[in-house]
Amino acid sequence: MDFGTFLVQCLNSVQYGLLLFLVASGLTLIFGIMGVINLAHGSFYMIGAYMAFALAPLFGDQFLLMLVAGVVLAAIFGYLLEWAFFSYLYQRDHLQQVLMTYGLILVFEELRSILVGNDVHGVKVPAWLDGSFALGNVMSYPWYRLFASAACIVLAVALYWVVNRTRLGMMIRAGASNRDMVRGLGIDVKRLYRIVFAAGVALAALAGMIAAPMSSVYPNMGASVLIICFVLVVIGGIGSITGALVASLLVGFVDTFGKVFFADLSGIGIYLLMAIVLIWKPEGLMGRRP
Repeated sequence: MDFGTFLVQCLNSVQYGLLLFLVASGLTLIFGIMGVINLAHGSFYMIGAYMAFALAPLFGDQFLLMLVAGVVLAAIFGYLLEWAFFSYLYQRDHLQQVLMTYGLILVFEELRSILVGNDVHGVKVPAWLDGSFALGNVMSYPWYRLFASAACIVLAVALYWVVNRTRLGMMIRAGASNRDMVRGLGIDVKRLYRIVFAAGVALAALAGMIAAPMSSVYPNMGASVLIICFVLVVIGGIGSITGALVASLLVGFVDTFGKVFFADLSGIGIYLLMAIVLIWKPEGLMGRRP
């Protein structure tokens, strides 16, 4: 492998890992703070992708404005969904959570089929991000993929700042550590949960919107992402945003270079990584010991 190809694969690994981080960060917040096993989280990624498909003709080349509009709509949707469904799951056992959230997957898929159909769709890359730039004499790299990586980095920094440097972040971290103490301090836990859930839905939908121009928009596209995101949560540590970021980048490199060097065995790479981490640190890379 020459240096140009190696550099392209490194950029692909980072871009893929950062995109997974957007989805996994929302999942680890919801799982770590609210204690809900949300199998429908991958559907929010799918909803974001289909939202990009629906909004793209309305906004044209105003791609950033479309992303903002999609995030706002997804956050409102998440807030209402938590109020209507997930607020009843906190005191239920995990089996009931799994059954209900799996039922939501079926509902979302049926609504998607009714509203959009079962065809595969594409989202056009905005004109100002179309094309690629040279990497060496032979290789080139698309501007849009670089934009996707940069956008994910900005969001990761913003999320880190919110969680670690703001009052809301302090309440989120306290809720992840001891929710009973948070209630005892007089914090409105219901409102906190709805904000966290809305943020998790918005992050997953934003990841889907960013990914849509790079891949096809197709039915049940959230299923594979959901499985990988649960792997990321386990590797990084439940409730840890930093752990989700580190795990996402590790999985990005393992998956990308696994497909390059070990194509026949690439499917087991991330699960082998998870097994190694769990043997070394059962609580995850950044998780707390029980």
